[in-house]
Amino acid sequence: MAGRYRSEIRDSVIRDLIDKVKKQNFGSYLRRVRLTKVRAFRNEEVAFDFPVTALVGTNGGGKSTILGAAAIAFANKSIKPALFFPKSSVGDDSMADWSIGFDIVDKKTNATHLIQRSARFKNLKWARDDLVERPVIYFGIQRTVPAGERREFKRFATNRFKYNGTLQALGDAVREQVTRVLGKDMTHFNSADVSSSRRLYVGGDGEITYSEFHFGAGESSIIRMVGEMEAAPENSLVLIEELENGLHPVAVRRMVEYLIDIAERKSIQSIFTTHSEDALAPLPPEAIWSSIDGRVQQGRISIEALRAISGRIDERIAVFVEDAFAKEWVESMIRAEMPGRIDEVGVYAVSGGERAAKTHLSHRANPAVNDKIKCVCVVDGDSAVKSDEANGITRLPGAAPETCVFNHVRKHINALGMRLAVGMHLAPEKEADVKRVVEDVSNTNRDPHLLFNQVGQKSGMVSESVTRSAFIALWNADHPVEVRRIAEFVRQALDDDGPKSGS
Repeated sequence: MAGRYRSEIRDSVIRDLIDKVKKQNFGSYLRRVRLTKVRAFRNEEVAFDFPVTALVGTNGGGKSTILGAAAIAFANKSIKPALFFPKSSVGDDSMADWSIGFDIVDKKTNATHLIQRSARFKNLKWARDDLVERPVIYFGIQRTVPAGERREFKRFATNRFKYNGTLQALGDAVREQVTRVLGKDMTHFNSADVSSSRRLYVGGDGEITYSEFHFGAGESSIIRMVGEMEAAPENSLVLIEELENGLHPVAVRRMVEYLIDIAERKSIQSIFTTHSEDALAPLPPEAIWSSIDGRVQQGRISIEALRAISGRIDERIAVFVEDAFAKEWVESMIRAEMPGRIDEVGVYAVSGGERAAKTHLSHRANPAVNDKIKCVCVVDGDSAVKSDEANGITRLPGAAPETCVFNHVRKHINALGMRLAVGMHLAPEKEADVKRVVEDVSNTNRDPHLLFNQVGQKSGMVSESVTRSAFIALWNADHPVEVRRIAEFVRQALDDDGPKSGS
């Protein structure tokens, strides 16, 4: 049964970590990166308001640039600027005046205030002034290459190599955390130091054993990452490229929850790039930064929406809305009134009315994108954003969308009860039960976002999505004028071949 994702990280932990960053209660912490000029970025700023930060964006959008900028903020022998910003004699002349600034918490240097440092590329090399020492651990894409394909492990995969050491059990913390991420018993997993600088892992179930050469790539990378992070000093910085590589979606979410957990336990800050919605699920909006063609934006946003913003979709028009419920509601209106053109329209949730409007107006102001795909914005009825249809912004009916739809059905539940039961895939004779549940939820609900989840659960474990769709269908059937208004607003923008306003 599909349902709303529930993180195992308590809300209080999220709040405490946000507060800890605000109060600068870390021994060492990268608070802010200023991308004065580097690659496509010009005077953009990324604030790390949560100790676990996700960098999302389309390919080539700038995620790895931000990750690389964070990496060179500190003095660390294993992390050199050339790892992220190599200089070629062919085509890299523009690097001459690149510049990055940093705001850093370092209690050893200054116990009360942020300190500022910079990195500048001049005279064919990076100049970084008075660097602060900090342990930095980088996990690149190479970590997900199977051990058997990695050059540094080749000599350990032959009959000529003889291991005379003793297998070592995984530490309790490593075993516990890897088990949580992978959902797999790690009791019989061990490690072998096969050289002074190389370690191989050995799996097993108590009866058979097998080397890391027979692990899944994701399994191997998680064991190695968790092992290094548990061994890292407090206040370290961890950088991860494409966190989801090789992992099942459930493991992706659990890995992000692990990063939050270790931020709480060991004050470890982590920054990762991702193309995965699952990686964003456990995080607060403050922890998510999107990067598109040299511009950054903070807040929750879907990968689908990012593709729309950059014009990398097949539809002819993008409709930006506030959240998943508004997306489904608007899609249902368009489907009802424009069934033959639904493939031309994409509806995208952008987390909040102001962000949806800002995204829409930025899109319109960018001819390179707006010439590829048109856009409009539909905000919630209670949004602070005002309707401005000349500039492509309108509002949904009522106030809060969930409340508007739910209250209409509740008000007319005696007439709509049987249709609601059938719409929820229940037998018609369940009408009385459904009526009772709707009244009960109406009396007890405190969070409108949970209305349909609660009705579905109390009606016999009906999924939230099915329940939501049933309520929306009933509202739409009783409000044809409003449904037509929203659909016509989209249709007119779709068919408008005139000049677009960017203000």
